[in-house]
Amino acid sequence: MAKKIKDPGIGKSSNKHAKRFINSDGSFNITHVNRPSSLSESYEYLISISWWKFFLWVVLGFTLINALFAVIYTILGISNIIEPTGSVFTDFLNAFFFSAQTITTVGYGAMAPKGMLFGIISSFEAMIGLLSFSFITGLLYGRFSRPRANIRFSSSMLLKKHNGVDSIMFRLMSKSANVMIHPKIEATLTLSQEDENEKYVNSFYKLKLERNSITYLPTTWTIVHAIDESSPLQEFDRGMLSQLNGEVLILVSYYDESFNQEVHQVHSYVLKNIKEGHGFVPAFYYDDNGYTILDHNKLDKTYTNQPDKS
Repeated sequence: MAKKIKDPGIGKSSNKHAKRFINSDGSFNITHVNRPSSLSESYEYLISISWWKFFLWVVLGFTLINALFAVIYTILGISNIIEPTGSVFTDFLNAFFFSAQTITTVGYGAMAPKGMLFGIISSFEAMIGLLSFSFITGLLYGRFSRPRANIRFSSSMLLKKHNGVDSIMFRLMSKSANVMIHPKIEATLTLSQEDENEKYVNSFYKLKLERNSITYLPTTWTIVHAIDESSPLQEFDRGMLSQLNGEVLILVSYYDESFNQEVHQVHSYVLKNIKEGHGFVPAFYYDDNGYTILDHNKLDKTYTNQPDKS
């Protein structure tokens, strides 16, 4: 008989149309409204976004700051920097290039500020440039040094016989060549069901796994939960599992030598996406010299009846 556990932090209230709690990328599926924001959150945002978005923001910020100062220089008189050309657009470009040289402290010498006012403005811009590049350098360091797990999960959770017992399983591996030291895993099943008051509530169960931890993981690790008498899925027909409004919440922790500390990663599988009757194709093999070859492209590869030898 499966025993319910306390709410792990998700909340007991549910809804007939409730979505999954954890997205496939590991983020929690929560929409925030009326949340007060602060400037300090920009740091967290800039070190967590993708690289192309980060560099897009850098280029955009660099362009806007230089455009702002170029407008100031043009309005106050481009003659205080370089001889006017008679074209507003060309003068603006010259002012923009002067601003770019000033903010980066390059100073080619072809253009220079004249007068006290332009000297003060250009000095102020140079200070902004020093602060901005220091900030960007800090962001680059933060992006590289930020501890984060580097785990890749199989895209599907399978339902098949394992040691003669119906079992659900998935597998994981490290995205990098680093060996995961002492990885540990917790799996929690949440079921959204209608109660006697016709309200939907969440029930939580800790899934008993074949192994909760291993010493190290250089290849792949297949996580198995046997649907036996202690499983909360035992009472359901196997063909009906994919119709349940349920989700398996995953938490993996391991020691990462790159960051010299323990890191964590969350993931989840929804029961409606279970693939029945499939098995995982082995993702590693030995070459003629006896070396272990790990094929990352085979993490998601499955077979139905006979393993695919390709």
